[in-house]
Amino acid sequence: MDGRKDDIVIIGAGIVGTAIAAILSEGGHKVLVIDRQGICEGTSSGNAGALAFSDILPMASKGVLAKVPRWLRDPLGPFTIRPGYLPKLAPWLYRFWRASRPAAQIHTIEAQGAMMRLAEPEMLGLMERAGIRHMVREDGSLELYESEEELNSALPGWTARKKAGIAFEHLRGDDLAECQPGLARRFVAGTFVPGWKTVSDPLHVGKGLWAYAERLGARYRQAEVVTVTSTAEGVAIGLANGETINTGKLVIAGGAWSHRLAKQFGDGIPLETERGYNTTLPKDAFTLKRQLIFSGHGFVVTPLETGLRIGGAVELGGLDLPPNYARSEAMLTKAKLFMPGLETAGGRQWMGYRPSLPDSLPVIGYARASKNVLYAFGHGHLGLTQAAATGRLISELIDGRTPSIAIEAFHPQRF
Repeated sequence: MDGRKDDIVIIGAGIVGTAIAAILSEGGHKVLVIDRQGICEGTSSGNAGALAFSDILPMASKGVLAKVPRWLRDPLGPFTIRPGYLPKLAPWLYRFWRASRPAAQIHTIEAQGAMMRLAEPEMLGLMERAGIRHMVREDGSLELYESEEELNSALPGWTARKKAGIAFEHLRGDDLAECQPGLARRFVAGTFVPGWKTVSDPLHVGKGLWAYAERLGARYRQAEVVTVTSTAEGVAIGLANGETINTGKLVIAGGAWSHRLAKQFGDGIPLETERGYNTTLPKDAFTLKRQLIFSGHGFVVTPLETGLRIGGAVELGGLDLPPNYARSEAMLTKAKLFMPGLETAGGRQWMGYRPSLPDSLPVIGYARASKNVLYAFGHGHLGLTQAAATGRLISELIDGRTPSIAIEAFHPQRF
C-alpha cells in the first residue's frame, strides 16, 4: 500500500475496529484494516452479546473489592488471579483500588453515562444503515439475587442508574417467575431492565458491519503488526513478514494487545487482560426469555440464535498463560443448579481476552508522540456496546470536528 496522507489504517478487526472502519468509510475515507486473525474472529466473536447501554457502573463500584478476598480463595470463582501473575498485576490493582474511591466513581459514572447516551443511537443507527438492525433483541435483562441482603447491597448502584434516567423494576414472587420461568427457588428477587438489548449473535453482527464497510470501500489485510513508527508523512507499520505499510493516519484498536503498540509511541497505558470464558449450548437447552445476570457469581446466560451462551467471570492472567477451561465447566455447573431444567450436553467452550483498564473507561484520543496516531481500545466488557460511539468520536477527531461528547475522561495520558 502506497501511503497517502488521507489513508487511514486501523490495527484491529474486532467489533471496535470494524465499527470505526464503517463510520470512517461513510465519511469518504480510504480505510485499510489489519488483523492477524480475521474480522471479529477473536474476542468479539465469543462475548455475551449484550448491548449494555444501562451498564454505567465501573467494575470497582460493584462491590468487587469487598468480595475479592473470598473469590480469590476459589480458583474457579467469579474473580481470580493466577498466583504467579500477581506481582506483575500489582500496579494495576493499585489503580483499581484508587478507582474505587467515591469521587473517582462519580467521575467514571458521569463519563460512562455520557458515552452510553451516545452509544445507543450510534450503534442502532449504524446497524440500521448496515441492514442488520433485525439482529437486535429487545427483551430486556433480569439480574437475580439469592437473598434480600444481596438485593439491598445492589440498591446504591440502581440508585445511580435511576439518576441517569435508566428504567428498571425489582421483581419478586409470581412476577419474577413470569419474567423467567424455570428458575431455582433460591432466587428471591430480581431486577428487570426493559431497555437492555442483546444481539442474535455477536460474530454475525461484526461480519454484517464489515460487509457494510466493505461495500463502502474499506479493505482488509490479514497480517501481524510488530512495529509502528512515526515518519515525516505519517506512520510506518512493520509487519511480521518484513513488509512496511505507510499511512497518513493510524488508529490502534487492537483490544488486549493495544498497549504493546501504544508503548512504541511513548504511552504506558495500564491495560490488563480479563480472560473471559463461556460455553455455548444448543438452542433448545433451556427456554430462556431474556439475558439472565447472576452478578453474585459473575456470569450471564444469553439466548442467541446460534445457541445458549453461559459465560463471564474474570481471570486476570495476561495474554500468554494457557486457558483454564475448568472455569467454563464451573459456570456450567452453577447454571444447571440455578436453572434445574437446563440440558448441559453438547456445549462448545471458548476463552477470549477482554482489554481492561482500572477505571473501566476506554482510551480514546491521540498518542503522546504523534497527532497522526489515535487510540481506541480498553472497553472491557463493553466493546460491542460502545463500538459505534467510539467510531463516531474517532471520525470526529480525524475530521477536525468537535467530539459529540466530552472525551477528557478517556484521554490516553490520564494515567
